[in-house]
Amino acid sequence: MIKKGTAKKLIILDRDGVINYDSDNYIKSPEEWIPIEGSLEAIARLNELGFIVAIATNQSGIARGFYNRDGLEAMHTKMRKLLKAVGGKIDYISYCPHGPDEGCACRKPKSGMLLEISKHFSIEPEKATFVGDGRGDIQAAESANMAFVLVKTGKGKRTLAAEATNEKKPNYAVYGSLQDFVNMIH
Repeated sequence: MIKKGTAKKLIILDRDGVINYDSDNYIKSPEEWIPIEGSLEAIARLNELGFIVAIATNQSGIARGFYNRDGLEAMHTKMRKLLKAVGGKIDYISYCPHGPDEGCACRKPKSGMLLEISKHFSIEPEKATFVGDGRGDIQAAESANMAFVLVKTGKGKRTLAAEATNEKKPNYAVYGSLQDFVNMIH
């Protein structure tokens, strides 16, 4: 259990499916970027508890031509504005604009973004927690030697069902949502 004031002061969040609703057709515009109920308040609570909050998100929609970097920034501007309204903020955003076949080091399930964020804040990966909803998130956290929390929002329920067939016992916590996870931090 994470407690306020412990060494784990960095929480990294996947974006789509954790903070905002996800779509198999991609989130392509600020209009499509809709926060999951309670997620923005959860981030504000993390800020209040003294956590650094960052985002690590695959955004292959850029490589696929669904939107450009300006469009992505417009989505993030909307997110920041909505967060500010509830007293929250994101301290750092790392995103991978590459497609799945480009072989980059940043795209999850590789750990490039998580390690970049850890390095940016001079916090060892082992002292951070990554919250995600997909198998690639789990693999990225494992590769970075980072604690992982699976939320059932987004692709989380599908991921949990698929993981149930995995013979390896999972070593991560599962919560219904980002808000549920943050509610257990005290």
